[in-house]
Amino acid sequence: MSDIAGEQLDEPIADQPKSAPDDRATEGPLDESEANAVRPYVDLGGVKILPRPDLHLRLEVEEGSKRVVAVGLDYAGSTLQVQPFAAPRSSGLWHEIRQQIVDQIHKQGGTTKVVVGPFGPEVQAEIPLAAGQESGSRLARFIGVDGPRWFLRGVIAGAGAAGGEPAAQVEDLFRSIVVVRGNTPMPPRDLIPLSMPATGPAAAQA
Repeated sequence: MSDIAGEQLDEPIADQPKSAPDDRATEGPLDESEANAVRPYVDLGGVKILPRPDLHLRLEVEEGSKRVVAVGLDYAGSTLQVQPFAAPRSSGLWHEIRQQIVDQIHKQGGTTKVVVGPFGPEVQAEIPLAAGQESGSRLARFIGVDGPRWFLRGVIAGAGAAGGEPAAQVEDLFRSIVVVRGNTPMPPRDLIPLSMPATGPAAAQA
């Protein structure tokens, strides 16, 4: 396994640099202030999703609190789960969170490698299937981008986890997401609130 994820583990979090593509501000994922205001986004609170043919949207809801905790997107044979988090203005979260993901997968008996992908360092993982399912494992890619005062995490499964054209399609989908941080003070790493769309072409299902 690459040691990229552990290179800066002993440094203070405040010193962690932001991790994002050089063209993030123009090619995405975008901050609300950078997005085209007239595009027909589906407003989900902390993120806005640009509709496209054959894109199916799901909201993942925490059972006890009924709080929306993630957005699931089914597209081109892949699934993309996204979560937006509050982050410091000048430092990033992805280097720390990436190492936590690696540690968690290893505890589950899975394997990981950290590679440099289109968004910067990402975790490619082989994760054992949960008890009660068929034996075997599933592939997943964990990607992350640090933006202005936010961090967007994505988990790619299905065809896009294996590379090739399906990966490029789901990466383009991740690029098209707009993060709405808002002005409410929030501690770093807190989930930016997500919500059901008031109207729009996507049918959100809990």
